[in-house]
Amino acid sequence: MRRILHDELYSLSSYSYALPPENIAQSPANPRDSSRLLVWNVREKCTDTSHHFRDIVSYLRPDDLLILNDTRVIPARLLGTRPTGGKCEVFLLRNITPDFLEWEALVKPARKLQAGSVIDIQGVKAEVTGYKGEGIRTVRFALSGREEFMKFLDEAGNVPLPPYIHAGNEMRTAYQTVFAKHDGSAAAPTASLHFTPELLSQIQALGVGIGYVTLHVGLGTFRPVFAQDIREHDIHTEHCELSAETAAKIRECKARGGRVIASGTTAARTLETFAGESGSRDTGLYIYPGYRFRVVDALITNFHLPQSSLIMLVAAFASNLAGTFGREEETLCELLDIYENAARDGWRFFSFGDAMFIH
Repeated sequence: MRRILHDELYSLSSYSYALPPENIAQSPANPRDSSRLLVWNVREKCTDTSHHFRDIVSYLRPDDLLILNDTRVIPARLLGTRPTGGKCEVFLLRNITPDFLEWEALVKPARKLQAGSVIDIQGVKAEVTGYKGEGIRTVRFALSGREEFMKFLDEAGNVPLPPYIHAGNEMRTAYQTVFAKHDGSAAAPTASLHFTPELLSQIQALGVGIGYVTLHVGLGTFRPVFAQDIREHDIHTEHCELSAETAAKIRECKARGGRVIASGTTAARTLETFAGESGSRDTGLYIYPGYRFRVVDALITNFHLPQSSLIMLVAAFASNLAGTFGREEETLCELLDIYENAARDGWRFFSFGDAMFIH
C-alpha cells in the first residue's frame, strides 16, 4: 500500500497513479450495463470486483433515492474560418441568453479572436462579443432563435468527445445518457452512461426512488488542475438546477432512513450545492478532501483522470464515509491503490470505462 504523508494531502502530485494507455476505453460496453462494476465498502475496507453494472440492483434498497443528471450533450464543437481564411474553433461551454444565441465559448486561436471578430461557420456568422479570459469569449450567432440555432448546431456541430477518445460523430448517440432531457452540456455525465431503460425499470420495481437534477457540464468539470497546491485551483462555474419535486424526494428519503445515491460527480456537486433545497443557479463548488458532505450517502462513479478535480471529489467522499477527518490521506491511499489494482487487472477507465459504487 502506498504512503502519503498528511502534509502531502493537498499536493497535486499525491493524486497521481499509473495507467497504461490501453486501459482507456474508446467505446462504451455493449450493452451499456455490461460494463464492470467495482463495489467499495469504505467502512469495512473491502472491495468486490466480481460484478457487472447491472448487478448494482443487489446493492440498492427500497428506501433509497437514486439521483441522475438529466443534462443533454449538445454537439458543442464548431469549426469555422476567420475573415482572413484562417481556421478556428468555437467550443460552446454555457448558454447565457434565453434565445440560445449567445454563449460562453472556448475559442482557438484565442489571440486572434477578440471582441468584434466575426467567424463563419458553414455560412452562419458568429461574432465575438466579449472577453472572459483564459481563451474564453462570449459569442453571438446571427440566427433567429433557439429552434433555428439547435437545427444549425445539429448540422454543423461535432460531439465534444474528450481528447483521449479517438472517435468522432459516430459516437454522438453513445455519448448521451438514455434519459438526457435538457440541452446545454459540453460533456456527458459519464457515470450514468451505464444505465439502460430496462435497468432503470428494474431499479424502480425494487421500490427505489429516482430523482433528477440538471448540471450542464462545462469547463468547471473537465478543466485540468494545474495548481501544485490543489486548494488554489480556480474552478469555473456551471449552471445547475434542482427542482422542488426532487428536493421533496430528498427530504422524504432522509426522513425514512434511506440513502441518497448520486450517479456521478456532477449529480453529487449539484446535490451538495443546494443541500436539499430547490433552486437554479451557477455553482463553483469545488470538492476536495476536507469537505463534509451534507446530502450524498453513496456514489456511483467512473475511474477518473489522475490529478483531476473529479478524483479529488471521490477521495473526499470516501473520507466522509470512512470518518477519517484529519487523516484523509489514509483513504486517498486506499483509493489510489484500488485504481492501480484495477488498471493492472484490465479494467476500462474514463468516460466510456467501467464503474465504481462507493458506499
